[in-house]
Parts: sequence; structure tokens; C-alpha cells
Amino acid sequence: MEQIELIKRISDLALRCDRNGCLTHSTFLTPAECYLLETRKLPVGEAKLVFSGGRDDCERKVAFFLPYYLQETDFDIGEIIKAVKIRSYFGKPGHRDYLGAVLGLGIERDRIGDLLLFDDTAYLFCLSSVVSVLLRELEKVGRISVKTEQIALTDVPVSERKTKKITFTVKSLRLDAVTGDLFGVSRTLAAELIREGAVTLNYTICEKVDAPVKEGDTLSVHGKGKGRISQIGGRSRKDRLFVEAELYL
Repeated sequence: MEQIELIKRISDLALRCDRNGCLTHSTFLTPAECYLLETRKLPVGEAKLVFSGGRDDCERKVAFFLPYYLQETDFDIGEIIKAVKIRSYFGKPGHRDYLGAVLGLGIERDRIGDLLLFDDTAYLFCLSSVVSVLLRELEKVGRISVKTEQIALTDVPVSERKTKKITFTVKSLRLDAVTGDLFGVSRTLAAELIREGAVTLNYTICEKVDAPVKEGDTLSVHGKGKGRISQIGGRSRKDRLFVEAELYL
């Protein structure tokens, strides 16, 4: 039901953009919601769908619909998505602490995007509609005093994502086979984890052990981490497929 409501809401934005010739956009979407919209054929007419969370490496993103005459380079994302710098004093709150403090101001979760932590400073992407609330009312995170200021999107530091490249072979690209080799568990245990709902395929829980996995897919296992299939190609002498992947550390 949630997926149906999401598609209906986003389709309405697309149709309004196409009908009125104006830019429309959603609130922040989860990675699973973005993937769903990217893989569904929406009735967009001549409107063009693009995603942005403030910059390319953000996980939570806003869906923008551009009218036929507008290109991505013709409008400023910074008019809709803002960045807020939050400096803490005499303490280093965690991700959950910051998020709880922001939501405690009455701001809905879909109004804020990624939250990045660097030592005693956090950087938050958000919709322009909630910036004034954050700047005016966010004074403490837990018991720790903080100071907020709006900064340019380009001034948010880039966090280096550490990954480990691995290569393995599988007889078939079934979810249980790929999950087992990617996360170093037996295929039997991988199948159990899938059936228990502990495995996500492209940010969505998948309980089908034989679900097909393809190049570019993202897999995660609760308690074991996340990885991405970067390349599939070639077969071994035993007719097994070579798979290259990245594990996020």
C-alpha cells in the first residue's frame, strides 16, 4: 500500500509539471523509494525526472520533475535543498542524538536528508522550508550545546567512503548464492537470513532466496554490513560466473 501511495503522489507531481510547465519536487525519499521510482515507468509526459540530495553521494534524495524546456544545469538545487552546519561544544553527539534533536523540533523526517558527522561538527541537508526552524530553535543536542549556521552545499566536506574489493564465483546469480559469498557465510545460512527478512536487495527486504541479482545491485544483511555488485562477467573452467563486488567498511 505504501508503494502504491508513493507512486500516486510522485505521478501527480510529474503530471502537474508536464501540464503546467513548472518545476515540481518531492520531499526527501529513502534509497528504497528512489530505487522504486527509478525502476518504474511513471506517466511523466515530457517532464524529466532527476534526483538530488544536495550532492551526488547522498543516500536520501529529492525527486525533481523538470519541464521540457528546462535542463539540469538550468536550475539551482540550492534554492530547494539547503545545508546546515551544527557545531557541538564540550561533547560529540552521535547520529541518533542529532536526529532525535531535529525531530524533537517538530520537523518531519522527510524534510531532512543525509546527516554527516565529522568529529565535533555535523552537516545536515534539508528542505529550505525548515532551515529557519533549525537556525532559530536547535540549541541543544541532548545536554550538549550546539550552534547552527547555514552554509553553501559546496562547503559540506566530503566523507571518504571506505570499501573493500572482493572477487568470487557463483554457479548462478541467485540471492542466496551471492549473499553467501559476498558476506562470507554459508549458502544455507544466507538462505535462512533471507527468509527471516534480514537481507535487503536494493534497499528493500527480499525474502525470495532465488531472487535474481544483477550488476549494480546493492545488498545488505542485518548485522553484517552492506555491499554492491560492481561487475559480473566471464566464466571459470567449472562454468561458474565471476563476480566483482565492494564491501562498505
